[in-house]
Amino acid sequence: MNDRANVEYRIAHLKERLAAEELGELGIRVESRGSSVTVVGTVPTSHCREELLRTVNEELDGLTVHFDVVVAESAAPDHPEEVS
Repeated sequence: MNDRANVEYRIAHLKERLAAEELGELGIRVESRGSSVTVVGTVPTSHCREELLRTVNEELDGLTVHFDVVVAESAAPDHPEEVS
């Protein structure tokens, strides 16, 4: 199996694993970009982000992975918004 096919196979396996776990509902995108993989999306909590990063790093060990995963702020603001 060539390197490109191996990367695609590993990404497909990662997507299956994410879909089977609680993380599957998050709408995370995993894309192959040249010699690296990019993981993009928004998660509800920092715990979810940590779990996602751990899972991705396990499945894609040895590959260059870029994360563009942000945590959605769901906490109430601690001060009123000023509108002018």
